[in-house]
Amino acid sequence: MALEVVTDMDGEKGTYQRGALSAAERLAAIIESSDDAIIGKTLDGIITDWNAGAERIFGYSSSEIVGASILTLIPEDRRSEEDEIIARLKKGERVEHFETLRQRKDGSLIHISLTASPIKAADGQVIGASKIARDITARKQTETLLRQQSERLQTLYRVASEISRDLDLERIVQSVTDIGTELSGAKFGAFFYNVTDAAGESYQLYTLSGAAREAFNFGMPRNTAVFEPTFAGEGVIRSDDIRKDPRYGHSAPHYGMPAGHLPVVSYLAVPVTSVSGEVLGGLFFAHDEPGKFTAEAENLVSAIAAQTAVAMDNARLHKAAQQEIEQRKRAEESKELLLHELKHRVKNTLATIQAMAMQTFRQAPRAEIDTFDARLFALSEAHDLLTQRDWDVVDVMHIVQRAIAPFEAQAARRFEIKGPEVQISGERALQLAMVLHELATNAVKYGALSNLTGTVTIAWERQNGDNVDFLKLRWVETGGPEVSSPDRKGFGSRMISRALRGEGCGAEFDFRPEGLCVQLRFTFP
Repeated sequence: MALEVVTDMDGEKGTYQRGALSAAERLAAIIESSDDAIIGKTLDGIITDWNAGAERIFGYSSSEIVGASILTLIPEDRRSEEDEIIARLKKGERVEHFETLRQRKDGSLIHISLTASPIKAADGQVIGASKIARDITARKQTETLLRQQSERLQTLYRVASEISRDLDLERIVQSVTDIGTELSGAKFGAFFYNVTDAAGESYQLYTLSGAAREAFNFGMPRNTAVFEPTFAGEGVIRSDDIRKDPRYGHSAPHYGMPAGHLPVVSYLAVPVTSVSGEVLGGLFFAHDEPGKFTAEAENLVSAIAAQTAVAMDNARLHKAAQQEIEQRKRAEESKELLLHELKHRVKNTLATIQAMAMQTFRQAPRAEIDTFDARLFALSEAHDLLTQRDWDVVDVMHIVQRAIAPFEAQAARRFEIKGPEVQISGERALQLAMVLHELATNAVKYGALSNLTGTVTIAWERQNGDNVDFLKLRWVETGGPEVSSPDRKGFGSRMISRALRGEGCGAEFDFRPEGLCVQLRFTFP
């Protein structure tokens, strides 16, 4: 560190004006007014010079310290530094910006940056030393604060990374308890947290760190004046000695810590609160000696508690989702079982009806029996299709293809089918299947499928009228025998009309000479 001696300067002319003081006097004045401590000493470590800056920094006046050993300013554990400095000075070396700790008159320690220069006689022999000491305590405190903040951010990042990857609630809370106990300097720690089971019942669990579980044999904490602020989410409690807290020792039956309780003197409790405001639990840390928890520890644990709340919320949402998935899976399995049972019962019922009909119609013409069997089969096919589609909705295309499949094989693909994808209910699907069966049966007997050249076109579209959605389906026969309007309605026509009666449904028959045209209308219930 260099000292520069400068006299007054005329700012306009830029020339130096020499004062009446000698160079030595001017140098002495500058040294005396310096903010740095400028100290002279012998090679034996005896202080010979002491400026005002040294008095301000170290607290000793010149009369108190001149003639004393330089070791007065050096803490015992750093006195070896002085031997190293003296050794280098004797070699004529300069020691620059050596950062260390020195001791004030009141015993407090300060950070200084030290520069020591050898003082040489005319013959070049080192006869003493001058030291310039600058107080860097403020800078060191800033550096320490920045380092602590950096370490804190790194710690929180590590904690967040560790617990955010886990969705198991028990592992999360145990990990947080262990980390919090370590970082706070606690002798032991605990985390009491609330959980809700699949039945919706709430209860409390806990984790421990730093103590065996068998040592924790006094049950869950009660809602005493000490614990209540934490479980209510009112804020952090930090006490150098919880036994001296005015809230301590007023609750029966123990009026303090119960017998066998782990020793608690220093106490730190932080609530873990969800973003929704729900108190999820509380982190508790203790030490058997007083004054063990600092404000920094409190801030760190509070930040960890905030990270914990997020991780716990995620774990709870994951668990709830898993429970919902499991419930849906069980419901789907039950539904599947019910559908198979329903399918089985419907098949049995239809088989029973068929057996009864065979007995009843034993004397009837074979054609009538075959017709009844065919209608029963069409109904069975429709039920099969609905069972495959969970009895919910089914596409019109599937119904049409399933209904005409037996006739299409006989008619060598003489059907033209066209229409958009439209979903209809199970009730409408059964109606449509039966209607198509009757129309196809009639076409085989009397219409377009009764010869080798006729064709049938089945087309549909979804329309809206009078604010009601409905399905419009057209059955058009061409190329068959000439058609005329019948004198009376047959069973098939009556069945179709009755099946589509009411609720906006209906059927219109047009017996054109070139072929039957039927227009069907199904509303969407």
